[in-house]
Amino acid sequence: MATTKKTTTKKVLDKDKLIAMYMDYVLEHEQRPKTVYKFCKENKIKEEEFYNFYGSFEGLQKGIWERFYEHTINMLNKSPEFETFTNREKMLTFYYTFFEMLTANRSYVLFSLKEHESQMKNLEQLKGLRKRVKSFARDLIQDENSEKAISALQQSERIFSEAAWVQLMFLMKFWMDDNSAQFESTDVAIEKSVNTVFDVFDNTPLERVIDLGKFLWKERMA
Repeated sequence: MATTKKTTTKKVLDKDKLIAMYMDYVLEHEQRPKTVYKFCKENKIKEEEFYNFYGSFEGLQKGIWERFYEHTINMLNKSPEFETFTNREKMLTFYYTFFEMLTANRSYVLFSLKEHESQMKNLEQLKGLRKRVKSFARDLIQDENSEKAISALQQSERIFSEAAWVQLMFLMKFWMDDNSAQFESTDVAIEKSVNTVFDVFDNTPLERVIDLGKFLWKERMA
């Protein structure tokens, strides 16, 4: 009687699986792995497989934030309505979707941004994210400027993209400290801050700035 040999197919390691392994390790052990060797041994993968994607844990940490961004953009691109949105609506939708991604991974995000006593050291992992967010914002303002025939009415791509990054940093800090149900206060902060930035660039800032200021004061005093 012929026998069949049972074969097992090993799942191919990809970037997302490696990231999931790392995030699980960090949350389970409440610290970063000591060495790549030990991390790989615990997760039953070859050390060379790790290096196929990242050269160090620092590179992997940066990669996690870049994947948050990439997944956000992929979700936006799947929506047929997204391309019909105004630039203001695109920015709002980007932030809402990005913070949904952060909320789904909140435990890891809070750990990673509070790992070191030095805030500057914690923010080093955001370099790749910063580049991508600024590029996204730059594309929006380029599109906006292309619709303005008078060059004097066009806005600085450099200033707008930098403002978008500073805005994201403010919103992330707000979200980290937000204790409201389903982070509703963060949603309000996103709406008010995006409207303020776009109104500033549309030269009608005063009412929005006052509105944002009142909201932030109320949240701080609550």
